[in-house]
Amino acid sequence: MISLLRESERKRRNMRKQRRATIMNKLFTVIDFEIKSYIKNKSFVITTVIMVVLLFAASFLPKVFDLSSVTGVKTESVFSGSDDGEDTNESDEAGTDFYLYYDENDTLVSEEIANELFSEIGIFKKAENKDDMIKKVTEQEAKGGFYIKDDMHYEYYVFNAEMYDDTQMMFETVLANLHKQNYLIAHNMDLAEFAAEYEALPEGDVNILGKDASQNFWYCYALVILIFMLIIMYGVMIATSVTNEKSNRSIEVLVTSIDAKYLLFGKVIAGTLAVVIQAGSILAAALVGYSINHDAWNGKLDMILDIPAEVIISFAVFGVGGFLFYAFAYGAVGALVSKTEDINKVAGTVQMVIMIVYFVVLFCLSKPDGIIMKVCSFLPISSYSAMFVRIAMGKVMLPEIIISAIILYASIIFIGWLAAKIYRMGTLRYGNPIKITNALKYIREKE
Repeated sequence: MISLLRESERKRRNMRKQRRATIMNKLFTVIDFEIKSYIKNKSFVITTVIMVVLLFAASFLPKVFDLSSVTGVKTESVFSGSDDGEDTNESDEAGTDFYLYYDENDTLVSEEIANELFSEIGIFKKAENKDDMIKKVTEQEAKGGFYIKDDMHYEYYVFNAEMYDDTQMMFETVLANLHKQNYLIAHNMDLAEFAAEYEALPEGDVNILGKDASQNFWYCYALVILIFMLIIMYGVMIATSVTNEKSNRSIEVLVTSIDAKYLLFGKVIAGTLAVVIQAGSILAAALVGYSINHDAWNGKLDMILDIPAEVIISFAVFGVGGFLFYAFAYGAVGALVSKTEDINKVAGTVQMVIMIVYFVVLFCLSKPDGIIMKVCSFLPISSYSAMFVRIAMGKVMLPEIIISAIILYASIIFIGWLAAKIYRMGTLRYGNPIKITNALKYIREKE
């Protein structure tokens, strides 16, 4: 009798194992099919390859071109240098802004001194008179003109005023310094001693014991935008894929060979893998390329590309979680309609939530320890971006991170279960879009 019971239990265990193996095989079959559809998609492959090549190649720009004006470091590059110093000077002068000035009382003494004083603005040439200067500015032979009455009064002439023109401000700064210098000389005061004391600044070292929010701000900003774009773009693709299968009736064949929920899970997991492959490749190309050429860039892009390992890990954990959460929601949305043109009608609520979260997180980015960001870091609809921002810029304890991750992934399980129910209910229903309230009511009645 005991042996019969043992044999019966053994058979039941084997049947459960076979059932699980069959389910996993079917799920992996769907994942394999869906991921291959992404890989075979020319736009997906071409976009990924182009972005990887461009970002990696862009990291070598300081070694190819002279970017000393950006990096602050003069490096030997393929296109830097000149065999003829005179030609170099001529080209520099040709690319510099050209200004005229008329000095009524010889405040600047000479044209040579004027060019020394205003070298950061451009090349200065003395006009014969005020009218001649205005005429040449009007004819656009010069970018601008200055009529200098004395070291405290002047008139600035320009043909078209640009929206962002700091020329006048720079001119006033130099003229003000010249006025101070003339005053000191007139009162027999030591210019060097006065300048040393007047411009003296206290020296201090900043020792950051925690996190530098100003340094981390820009890469957090970029990562928030990145995950937002990925969720919107791939979420719509998942919803469209589900709707296409309904519209061409292929779903009727698929549901006879595999449970509908495995179709949805396969699509979502495949979409997540595609995101990881594409975004991971592009991000890796940028980070690796910059790390190789860090010295050539003189650390100028540290605020964007010098991302600590813990931030990358947290971005991966919460970013993947957030994508899964909304991917299931988009999959359910796709099952509610029969035509692709109807997707936006039912996806509006999901997209509205994503947009609100996006703007709230960006608005609170400068206050990572504020109450709004703290609340958002525990809500599954927003923790995918809010929590990694807090990890990068704010003060957050390990238990908070763990609790937030548990809430997020528990919510993914729930939304996945709910989306599977909606998907199974909606796949064989055609016609007008199904309202989400009606779908939930139907599920509640069936349960």
